[in-house]
Amino acid sequence: MLDQNLANQLRQLLGNLQRPVELLTTVEPGATDKVSQDTLALCAEIAEMSDLVTAREAEGDERAERSPSFTIRAAEDHASAVTFAGLPMGHEFTSLVLALLNIGGHPSKAAVDTLEQIKDIEGEHRFETFFSQSCQNCPDVVQALDLMATLNPNITHVAIDGSAFPDEADERGVMAVPTVFHNGEDFGSGRMTLEEIIERVDTGAAEKAAARLAEADPYEVLVLGGGPAGSTAAIYAARKGIRTGLVAERMGGQVNDTMSIENVTGTSHTEGPKLAAEMERHVNDYEVDLVKSQQAVGVTTAEQEGGYHSVELASGATLRTRSLVVATGASWRTMGVPGEEEYRNKGVTFCPHCDGPLFKGKRVAVIGGGNSGVEAAIDLAGIVGHVTVLEFMDSMRADQVLQDKLRSLPNVDIVLGAATQEVLGDGSRVTGLTYQDRATEEVHELELEGIFVQIGLVPNSAFLQESGVELTPRGEVVIDERGATNVPGIFAAGDVSTTPYKQIVVAFGSGSTASLSAFDHLIRTSAPADQSAADTAAGTKVVDAEDEPTDVADTVTSK
Repeated sequence: MLDQNLANQLRQLLGNLQRPVELLTTVEPGATDKVSQDTLALCAEIAEMSDLVTAREAEGDERAERSPSFTIRAAEDHASAVTFAGLPMGHEFTSLVLALLNIGGHPSKAAVDTLEQIKDIEGEHRFETFFSQSCQNCPDVVQALDLMATLNPNITHVAIDGSAFPDEADERGVMAVPTVFHNGEDFGSGRMTLEEIIERVDTGAAEKAAARLAEADPYEVLVLGGGPAGSTAAIYAARKGIRTGLVAERMGGQVNDTMSIENVTGTSHTEGPKLAAEMERHVNDYEVDLVKSQQAVGVTTAEQEGGYHSVELASGATLRTRSLVVATGASWRTMGVPGEEEYRNKGVTFCPHCDGPLFKGKRVAVIGGGNSGVEAAIDLAGIVGHVTVLEFMDSMRADQVLQDKLRSLPNVDIVLGAATQEVLGDGSRVTGLTYQDRATEEVHELELEGIFVQIGLVPNSAFLQESGVELTPRGEVVIDERGATNVPGIFAAGDVSTTPYKQIVVAFGSGSTASLSAFDHLIRTSAPADQSAADTAAGTKVVDAEDEPTDVADTVTSK
């Protein structure tokens, strides 16, 4: 069932089990379908890898609601259990491994206070998550809910492969993954962190978190954003031994949505979620105050605030800092037409890798004829029934090799000069769209089940609109070669800025540049009077402009 490499890795990891684990299979008697047979084979193979793992057929009340499926539970007290309906392979294999380890007593790496908060959650919470094996965002949600079910007997979780249960997915209106149901009701779609889920389930969690953050001392460098630019900026600041904070709505940022990365020098190939996890681990190697699942909604500059830049968070908390690095990245650009928001995750989606398997055999449209749009259409053509590519301009913008491949596919139509007008639906899901032929102004209607939007990115800079920080007409933060904005002490890096090339390696470099420039700013300016004494007491030397080293370049160069 598992290739030799995966089998060897899993066998080694199972050596961390501290208590017996049972795998209970629920498969219909005599079932010969591939998923059922693979479920039995997978559980049997895992059981052979460790003396602490046994596999057997579930009996009576032990049987899961769906077949084929299997439940992982603690063999001794049955207190901890999670269920996989369908096969947790592809990106979900890591979820399977972590479920085995967590239920087998291997401690989670989540923060201690987070683990205690999970244990204290009251009430009954039944979670179901629909995933696809090709979805890179699904594992975060599946693993978060599996951990919660492992730690709290009031919480249960079933992870369901949508391709193995297409009728149920269709009946419940699942048109994007991950889609989570809580006690039978729609809980949400898309990537969610453990902290975000806890906040929604644990009443008052948001208020508690805001209160803790509000009590934080001012930072010397505060970074907004946890992608390549933000993570690098935080690492460079922390290496200087100064008080550093990082606020991230989602660690890794857009990197999480990238399937294959082959242009990071020194790493011939990696995947987005893996790189995002490695960046977070690297940040945690240093003394960085990591504030996750928080979003900046406003900035007040030091000139207005009396010495400190202030960042207001969506939770209501306010953080203060002497210097600020904005590295909030960018988000998918939307079409801005009627029906788009109403049917988001109900047929309108932005991730062909994640959601493509849910549209098997169906008709879909891809909006956008650039590289991302054409690549999406090529991928989808191997899964769906038919793809229509709608390009606003009169010619395709994708690389010629991609265009040639697209035009060779028999189930793809290309419409040029097409302006999407409206997303159509029946109230619960997409049924089609209308577009206008820009040459003739004639309006056409397409019958569809899915719409994949691939028209570029928009900078995440709305929270700076009232700050006085200069933005371009399209919302990019204007910076100079040092990453400095027009506001002293505020810097920017990565895709949110005017850095010309939106690439991961460019973001790494711009993050370090902005952070080093922020440090340079600190040594050239005096700390506010109310913090100087505290900094001195804490052992942090505050260097006034008059005490500036002769060669500043030596000060800001890091090995």
